[in-house]
Amino acid sequence: MAALRVSSALACSSSSSFHSYPSFFTKFQSSPIWSFSISVTPLCSRRAKRMAHSIARDTLGLTHTNQSDAPKISFAAKEIDLVEWKGDILAVGATEKDLARDENSKFQNPLLQKLDSKLSGLLSEASFEEDFSGKSGQSTILRLPGLGSKRIALVGLGSSTSSTAAYRSLGEAAAAAAKSAQASNIAIALASTDGLSAESKLSSASAITTGAVLGTFEDNRFKSESKKPTLKSLDILGLGTGPEIEKKIKYAADVCAGVILGRELVNAPANVLTPAVLAEEAKKIASTYSDVFSANILDVEQCKELKMGSYLAVAAASANPAHFIHLSYKPSSGEIKKKIALVGKGLTFDSGGYNIKTGPGCSIELMKFDMGGAAAVLGAAKALGQIKPAGVEVHFIVAACENMISGTGMRPGDIITASNGKTIEVNNTDAEGRLTLADALVYACNQGVEKIVDLATLTGACVVALGPSIAGIFTPSDDLAKEVVAASEVSGEKLWRLPMEDSYWESMKSGVADMVNTGGRQGGAITAALFLKQFVDEKVQWMHIDLAGPVWSDKKKNATGFGVSTLVEWVLKNSTI
Repeated sequence: MAALRVSSALACSSSSSFHSYPSFFTKFQSSPIWSFSISVTPLCSRRAKRMAHSIARDTLGLTHTNQSDAPKISFAAKEIDLVEWKGDILAVGATEKDLARDENSKFQNPLLQKLDSKLSGLLSEASFEEDFSGKSGQSTILRLPGLGSKRIALVGLGSSTSSTAAYRSLGEAAAAAAKSAQASNIAIALASTDGLSAESKLSSASAITTGAVLGTFEDNRFKSESKKPTLKSLDILGLGTGPEIEKKIKYAADVCAGVILGRELVNAPANVLTPAVLAEEAKKIASTYSDVFSANILDVEQCKELKMGSYLAVAAASANPAHFIHLSYKPSSGEIKKKIALVGKGLTFDSGGYNIKTGPGCSIELMKFDMGGAAAVLGAAKALGQIKPAGVEVHFIVAACENMISGTGMRPGDIITASNGKTIEVNNTDAEGRLTLADALVYACNQGVEKIVDLATLTGACVVALGPSIAGIFTPSDDLAKEVVAASEVSGEKLWRLPMEDSYWESMKSGVADMVNTGGRQGGAITAALFLKQFVDEKVQWMHIDLAGPVWSDKKKNATGFGVSTLVEWVLKNSTI
């Protein structure tokens, strides 16, 4: 990754996580309810013993992942009166409009009125004293007698038109409240569902489920002591019941499986997660979902046969050999209408090479994150293995390696040759990700795909441009841009399209080779995308996503799993085209 600071920390883990959710659906006779259980299995729990030998061989510092019991959450969609619900915490999502009060400082919202009346006005009084106004990010938990629930939580949704992100935050806030109170059962409702269509209600339930599952998850594999989550059940109230909401919640759970795998891969340190271990994770996905997946892992000699000189030059200095990962998804039946590829940058550690990362802000200690693109790709593969979309063939490709320093390493000034025959003068060994992606993109095009999306923690320049929460996207195709942006709007992940300014290619020309691997400081994210474009067949629709910023949360000091949800949505869209 380029040398500017990236507020991300992606790494890979040592064992695949969040197995297929054991789920069951039961309709109760007393009230319309649909329920099922979700099991969130951290990496290295059930398969820890099987992986122990390979981890021990690859791990430095005697560090091994801890085994832990999988937290289980039973979700249910119910239509019951909120004042009658019995449990530990009732969480109500309220917009600023919902918090409007009359001349007596009483709620105008009917549901809040009803709750307040049951509590003899204490909810209105307490929320006023807490200065709760329904703004996004606000929450307050009150212990008030008079309801079936022990506590009531008010969570701000922001403006009157709430988004996927707002509903997901509601689920996360409810999960956080459950952790704080050590609650075992909670319920979530909206103060108002006026104006929400049937589809909007389903999407809201899905987003709430996502927030609750990801908010409950904690990656404690590398801590000597950790608390187990206490949350056992969560009821979603007032958004409907039946097969459709059941399907939406199950889908959210499947996507969360992939997001959690992505987070664990990113969080795992480079002394645990090597290119070989990342390849093992890919093979486990293929083994778990063998009805739709197959895996082909190329070793160094096979990569040489394919003339992947750009990729192998990056890997040359490391004691951990490169592993080129190719997972193939094919539906078990039906016609294949689309062939697409997802390509992820897979640097399990990036020292910068001879252009070593030094000085304040270089973030060398976070360079396990440099396989964040690979984590998103493998996380999406896991989710799709559970969802099993029809009509689409998907290739998941990762050129996994480390960028280290040794006498065998790539030097500044070296000229290397990619598998499409183009030559590259290396003027910066810290711009290594694009060198690995070059051969990965050529390989993807050779699979006969129509569309490619690559993801990479590629440049600090993109973080400077867009900050820590937004990924930059680059593509010559307006149609592909519309597809992926539409998918991101459903997932709630933020993307922003940046220009492919062809005139900037002048700074990438070499006097002795076809190109150099970096231009000047200005427009660094754009010139990086222009470099990648040189390795994509003109007949293939292609997009580059630079997720260097949003892949890591500085606040939580943890991976986000960014990219998985959008990729899954995009693949499903292509399954129906």
